[in-house]
Amino acid sequence: MADFAQLRQRMVERQLAGRGIRDARVLEAMARIPREAFVSGSMHEFAYEDSPLPIEAGQTISQPFIVARMLEAAELHQEDSVLEIGAGSGYAAAVMGALAAHVHAIERHAELADLAQQRFDALGYRNIRLRVGDGSGGWPEAAPFDAIIAAAGGPAVPDVLRRQLAIGGRLVMPVGETLHRQRLVKVTRVTEDRFREEALDEVRFVPLVGSYGWSEREASPPPRVEPVAARAPADGHGLPDLIRAAAEPLPDPEDPAFGRLFDRYGDARVVLLGEASHGTSEFYRARASITRRLIEAHGFTIVAVEADWPDAAALNRYVRGRPATRGEPIFQRFPTWMWRNRDVARFIDWLRGYNADKPPAKQAGFYGLDLYSLDSSIRAVIDYLDKVDPEAAKVARRRYGCLMPWSKEPAQYGRMALNAGYAFCEKAVVQMLRELLARRIDYVRADGEYFLDAAQNARLVSNAEAYYRAMYYGSAESWNLRDSHMFETLEHLLDAAGPQSKAVVWAHNSHIGDARHTEMGQVREELNLGQLCRQRFGRDAALLGFGTHTGTVAAADDWDEPMKVMDVVPSRKDSYERLFHDAGQPRCLLDLREGANRELCGRLASARLERFIGVIYRPDTERWSHYVECSMPRQFDGYTWFDQTHAVEPLGEEPRTGAAETWPFGL
Repeated sequence: MADFAQLRQRMVERQLAGRGIRDARVLEAMARIPREAFVSGSMHEFAYEDSPLPIEAGQTISQPFIVARMLEAAELHQEDSVLEIGAGSGYAAAVMGALAAHVHAIERHAELADLAQQRFDALGYRNIRLRVGDGSGGWPEAAPFDAIIAAAGGPAVPDVLRRQLAIGGRLVMPVGETLHRQRLVKVTRVTEDRFREEALDEVRFVPLVGSYGWSEREASPPPRVEPVAARAPADGHGLPDLIRAAAEPLPDPEDPAFGRLFDRYGDARVVLLGEASHGTSEFYRARASITRRLIEAHGFTIVAVEADWPDAAALNRYVRGRPATRGEPIFQRFPTWMWRNRDVARFIDWLRGYNADKPPAKQAGFYGLDLYSLDSSIRAVIDYLDKVDPEAAKVARRRYGCLMPWSKEPAQYGRMALNAGYAFCEKAVVQMLRELLARRIDYVRADGEYFLDAAQNARLVSNAEAYYRAMYYGSAESWNLRDSHMFETLEHLLDAAGPQSKAVVWAHNSHIGDARHTEMGQVREELNLGQLCRQRFGRDAALLGFGTHTGTVAAADDWDEPMKVMDVVPSRKDSYERLFHDAGQPRCLLDLREGANRELCGRLASARLERFIGVIYRPDTERWSHYVECSMPRQFDGYTWFDQTHAVEPLGEEPRTGAAETWPFGL
């Protein structure tokens, strides 16, 4: 369950104070008022996102920063009387109530006013009066006001509102000659007949509808009807046209020509191949085609994927013709379909065939970068030590015994450690890793073939212990620890394979696109694998994103829920995906490297929404669940587009004994 108090504090620190809000009273009030109480239940988890959110009656609750910016500009004092125009959910009025003596709020939608009043009553806010009506004319009988704040934009500041200000009173509202371009202005009543006005920020608010604002007809223009196949005008100046001209059409991923179009990235040390969802067949097929080409033509020998190390290690033994260490089925943890699917199985079969006639040094391996396999990794370390150092195995059992009660559900360990105030098992697992690495020479001499696997499992246990504790301190800390672990694992693989080694990485776009040029890094202070690779390898790291407009996807409604084949909602009009859809290419590659397609990259650099679907897909809240602002040309070195995509086909879940060709997936 979300810790809303912690999320509120993070919002205040990062979204408000971090962007220049200095009024201590505003910051304190917004750290206290529960924003989650002013949105519907389905929106609770997004309550502290850096964006407006939908509320009833087709309206929105404003972005937290905008609320804070307007309140700071209004300079509220404890004894003030305040008028709010456009109460909406009631959130801003609640914050005003914490800052001023009296708040009068007007809302034209009766449904919103009723809900807001219910919230005020439930939360015990007694200094807010709320009524339904035309807010553009103010509340004359309650005037004068020390401050007036309007959460809707009109063509100008109505004189009737200016006249309801007390001498010295401040009015803050958005104004603009059109519905879609507004500027926040602050009006101060200096004397009875003199007002001082100053312009603040460019903003975008809903229209102020009423006698002194926009008319209903002006605020609700008739919808524009376009034919289904409409595209941006072919005048050579629209972004879709520039994309159409610059993007290179791609054949089917099974065509060898598909992989050859990615030769331009073959000189890199690390090529990171993304995906816009974990359940889309075209992304897996495309990554397999590109990877085959990089292995065959450019000397890549490491395929490192966003999967658990022990499961991937079983596949690594299989593709390199080595014996299995245990007969248990692999990739049984949610989401099973992410790696137990037909596309991955076909690639694994190809990799086994490619390696069949090659010496070990020339073979390509398959490795997992992730750290969720706490239980399997503990068992793998102990099994290894049982073979090479039985006495050390006894020590490992004792040390890892601290974690064993939680090894099947490690998140419970994190909660327990947080509540207790310290990390029960940290010292033991770190010491185990240190001792394993300290005896590297002896162990390699006894059983060098499996030392890398054992060392990585020990490293994983140590990092996983820290990860599950960090989960309860907030998403940024745990995310950063996880992606740092993936990067460190990649570095260890490259180091172990020698200075000429080259790696292909398969992971989600959220991991492989440079986080510094996304909302993840700029607002949530999250780093990622792609960022760390760029910082470490510079131009020797190539980051390739993938995207789609619509189709189907394999995903779940929630964590640990059954997989479904879901329809992907067509991309939003304000997204990068819609630009590519409007370009009209069914499949294409856009080169985003420095110097390539300079004019287009300059135009695309301004932040837009980009869609991220993981193993969970929530179409009903797609804007807040799955879209993030990014700068695509800075985030990626290339972008691979499939206009319509299809869900992966999972492998069967029924384990059975079989020939060597089937044992990796337990089929």
